[in-house]
Amino acid sequence: MRGMTHKKLLASIVPLSLLCWLIAPPLNLRAQTAAPAAPAQATTTASTQQAEDPAVPAVKRGARAQQFLDQHQKFLDRAKQGDIDIVFMGDSITQGWGGRGKTVWEQRYANRKAVNFGIGGDKTQHVLWRIANGELDGISPKAVVLMIGTNNAKDNSPADIARGVEACVKAIQEKVPQAKIVLFAIFPRGQKPDDELRQKVMQANSTIHALADGDKVRWVDIGDKLVEPDGTISKDMMSDFLHPGEKGYVIWADALDPVLAEIVK
Repeated sequence: MRGMTHKKLLASIVPLSLLCWLIAPPLNLRAQTAAPAAPAQATTTASTQQAEDPAVPAVKRGARAQQFLDQHQKFLDRAKQGDIDIVFMGDSITQGWGGRGKTVWEQRYANRKAVNFGIGGDKTQHVLWRIANGELDGISPKAVVLMIGTNNAKDNSPADIARGVEACVKAIQEKVPQAKIVLFAIFPRGQKPDDELRQKVMQANSTIHALADGDKVRWVDIGDKLVEPDGTISKDMMSDFLHPGEKGYVIWADALDPVLAEIVK
């Protein structure tokens, strides 16, 4: 036995069938004794939530939640002061009147009892929540300038984006029925015309347009003025192909002012 290998020694003691079983147990037993699978798949499934309904008010969550609530409170405080003729509502593009468009704002709207209620990252459901939670309460503006929906493009279909914008229009009308709404088409985004999100917002615009009646809701589309003749967006107009620079705010104001001249007298 001194010269026998370990396997030969084992084979001399253990029947061949049992030896095979010890070396390579049946597949079903191996499956039962294998370590449990990592929970990555379950976590992925649990974290893949259905997108919020763009036509239902929702408070912002996550990293921007507190900033959103703080900004909302500032708007409530401003609304309580009253003396407001024009309200701008929207996302970071509207908020940009205080940034890249600040010079244009100071020249055109600072002395016209106008307020900027734009919050970066807002979707239609967030504007709905802000309206439902007091931003238009106690004031009687003559005009509400609304441009919202681009942030919905990643999660929602064009039809759902349009539903969200329609819900915003209705919410504004319920809160301040005397006000005229100046509804702007969602601005083009993405460097090239075939950009997926650009296509989504343009399709949404084709539906949103029907919300305008020429009186209580005025429709303004400046998309063709924000793009080059070939449909591309230049960095001079939008450095990130989403947020206009000062040149874009001049174009926006040039289109808005004739409409406001009819409303705010």
